[in-house]
Amino acid sequence: MFRKQRRKTLSTFIIIFVIAIAAIAATKDRYAELQLFSKVLNLIEQYYVEEVDIKKLIYGGIKGMLTSLDPHTNFLPPDVFKEFKTETTGEFGGVGIEISLQDDILTVMSPIEDTPAYKAGIKAGDKVVEINSQTTKGMSLAEAVSVMRGKKGTKVSVTIWREGWDVPKKFTLTREMIKIQSVKFVDMKEGFGFIRVTSFTEKTGDDLINTIEKFNKKNVPIKGLIMDLRNNAGGLLDQAIKVADYFIGEGVIVSTIGRNKKEKSVVYAKKENTRLDIPLVVLVNEYSASASEIVAGALKDHKRAIIMGVRTFGKGSVQQVVELGDGSGLKMTIARYYTPSGKSIQAHGIDPDINLEQVDTEALDKATIKRKSIREADIDGHLIGDAEVKEVPESAVESGIPFWKNKKEEVKKEIKEADESKIPLEERLNKDYQVQQALNYLKAWKVFKSVK
Repeated sequence: MFRKQRRKTLSTFIIIFVIAIAAIAATKDRYAELQLFSKVLNLIEQYYVEEVDIKKLIYGGIKGMLTSLDPHTNFLPPDVFKEFKTETTGEFGGVGIEISLQDDILTVMSPIEDTPAYKAGIKAGDKVVEINSQTTKGMSLAEAVSVMRGKKGTKVSVTIWREGWDVPKKFTLTREMIKIQSVKFVDMKEGFGFIRVTSFTEKTGDDLINTIEKFNKKNVPIKGLIMDLRNNAGGLLDQAIKVADYFIGEGVIVSTIGRNKKEKSVVYAKKENTRLDIPLVVLVNEYSASASEIVAGALKDHKRAIIMGVRTFGKGSVQQVVELGDGSGLKMTIARYYTPSGKSIQAHGIDPDINLEQVDTEALDKATIKRKSIREADIDGHLIGDAEVKEVPESAVESGIPFWKNKKEEVKKEIKEADESKIPLEERLNKDYQVQQALNYLKAWKVFKSVK
């Protein structure tokens, strides 16, 4: 008995010893790489032709290290991190555009309504090729945001290239205090309402609920709502959950899974203060991303709404922001989002129940408005989706064409559109093909339910 116990103890000791040796070996490898970094830093400090700023070199090294990961993992120097923390408060100084990196090119996800960029005619899908005459090639997302923001009344120039244009166009914008009104409502009459959610900021959930309840006092019952998530690039996760929870009575809203597949975080709907009685159509497009996709995915899987439009962007990864000791920050991808049915949003997005392209209703031939759509899956270095096979993208550099043009991109005739910034929202909705189709579906809802 004693011998068996001793053998068991010896086996346990050997296992622990092997694990310890492996850990030491991994640590030694890590320190060997760090020594290489330290050696290079030391050589530059001593022999570089000019005196160098060590902190600038360290920051540059960290940025370089993170470029080998996905495009949503970024190092934020103190000044950039300070600006970053203002993004979700709903008020900041800038020009009013949501941007992302697509094919390593700064691309407009959505111009925020009633802001300098929106009034100037900048549109979703536009490529930002220069800021203040400085090329954006190689510029990180955080750096671009930092450069475009500034004091109210100061100017910034943004050079834009749009598909169909022969040459880029420079816009000189005067910065304003950007007060994001994330929820906008229009009474469509006869008990129908239109509610646009432009982004998910600190007050989005409360504003949406209060707006609908206020409308409900005038219309009992509400016959139907159109929730517009088109061009909504995302925002705060807790606000997306709050919006989805308002329409879902029970079950999963969203789940996240990180490196350890066994550790799954699940958010469930609460039964309190839920509106299950309101027929709902949700509009989405290729610029609906992140938090918007969480809402659309939850409502779709619970069969709580009809999702209408085109497939969404596919940004289904979770980022955590860590504040570092010197005032800088690290924004790091830590998990993937999954819809209630267990589908990953990453690199695919949400497929609508009813696929419906936007249409120019004023064109004689009712032309479909189509532009080159770039989604999460098209971004170099993106986190791989569950059903995706990674392909090596062709380099546009070798072709000798400007970096902002895609080698495979077909140049199409530019679609002339009215300056929407000067047209009231109510009037725009009357000419919005997707909105009008959504309204028709809501009006038919009650008819179909009554058919036996």
